[in-house]
Amino acid sequence: MGNFLLRRLLLLIPVLWGVATLVFLLLHFIPGDPVDLMLGDSALGTDRETLRNQLGLNDPLIVQYLRYFGDLLQGDWGTSLFSKKPVFEEIMERVPATMELMFGAMVVTILVAMPLGLIAAVNKGTWIDQGAMIFSLLGVSLPNFWLGPMLILLLSIHFDLLPVNERGGLEHLILPALTLGTSLASILARITRSSVVETLQAEYIRTARSKGISELRILFRHALRNALIPIVTVIGLQVGVLLSGAIITEAIFDWPGLGNLLISAINSRNYPLVQGCVLFIAGSYVMVNLVIDLLYAYLDPRIRLS
Repeated sequence: MGNFLLRRLLLLIPVLWGVATLVFLLLHFIPGDPVDLMLGDSALGTDRETLRNQLGLNDPLIVQYLRYFGDLLQGDWGTSLFSKKPVFEEIMERVPATMELMFGAMVVTILVAMPLGLIAAVNKGTWIDQGAMIFSLLGVSLPNFWLGPMLILLLSIHFDLLPVNERGGLEHLILPALTLGTSLASILARITRSSVVETLQAEYIRTARSKGISELRILFRHALRNALIPIVTVIGLQVGVLLSGAIITEAIFDWPGLGNLLISAINSRNYPLVQGCVLFIAGSYVMVNLVIDLLYAYLDPRIRLS
């Protein structure tokens, strides 16, 4: 276990280095100049050059690259070009809102997907199974940028049941969590059905039935636990989807999270902040997958991490 954990942690280094390098290059090659956005079109040329020198934007690209990674190795994520606050501090201010949205979306995902997948698996081949899979297919087909506005029109504007935007109490979380969790619940429901159906056909399930064990106990005590490996894998992968999908959802509902911060940083060509946001998202995604790998050994004693 210790060697496995050490190897996975060491693999973080090239992954994060590659992500940071790719984002650094893309940001410097796309059109737009942060100086123009900071000073406006009416600024004098001397003022622009002075600011560019202060920000180090006149240095060769390789010098900027080495300076950026040198600061990263010292734990310095840089300084936001507009707020003048440390990038890491600005990111951490937005993380709680994104985590709240991700948790709400994951609750929606699990509460919808697990019962739907189990019911479909138990009733395999019946109209219940077909109806559940049609529902899941419909959920996958609805993109966030369409579903979010439709929920706003229906539940906020037409029926006036829920607030439209911003972060607040539980009522503010419902719409964005539904928007973000619906498509993920549809995917997880199909995976749950497929995994449970396969497990219910195993020899030990037939043995348990021959001993007179109830179907409910077989389903939850034997079948579901052994079917959890692919389900947990998909949940782990969906964390990355939640982080990326939260960008669109946060923009629709004006949610003050990491996704909204990333969009505003991209629009303003705030290089250090964009790099910090992407690096944080990539690191979170890799760490979640590491946790999922460690859960495998707990869920299935036959798996040994070495």
